[in-house]
Amino acid sequence: MTVKDLESLYDYSYWANRKLFNVISRLTPEQFTSPVAGSYGSIRNTLVHVLSAEWGWLDRCGGPKRGPRLNPEDYPTLESLIATWSKVEVDLRKFLAGLKDEDLALSADYATDQSKTVSMPVGELMQHAANHGVHHRGQVALLLRLLGYAPGNFDILIYHAEKRGVSAW
Repeated sequence: MTVKDLESLYDYSYWANRKLFNVISRLTPEQFTSPVAGSYGSIRNTLVHVLSAEWGWLDRCGGPKRGPRLNPEDYPTLESLIATWSKVEVDLRKFLAGLKDEDLALSADYATDQSKTVSMPVGELMQHAANHGVHHRGQVALLLRLLGYAPGNFDILIYHAEKRGVSAW
């Protein structure tokens, strides 16, 4: 894995987020925050979880401090969530741009929910954070479908095809 590989993963991640945000912007405030299903209940809560985790892993790997886990109640609207996510995106891109490939092998420590300290390479933790977002975007897509909205296709294949100006199908 290289820094360029991670930058590509996060480029895809932010592209896919924007695709979802375009659909989510059509929801009523109640649809955005109301429990639907899934691990976190609502679309808002799921997205706040993803943002909190992304920022948390960035913090653990040496980026800007997050502080405590983000609270969904602090994000009553999609706009409030996007504002914070935009800041984290800038910080994450700056962080990656400042890394060299060999930095990805450096260890970063984090505490588990059981208060155990674990060390893993920065590259693996940042890759995990990007993949974690993929998992939960899939959940959000399902929640949108349950509410009657079609999120469209935001697979990485579509991302790469769009970047090249071709059709993936």
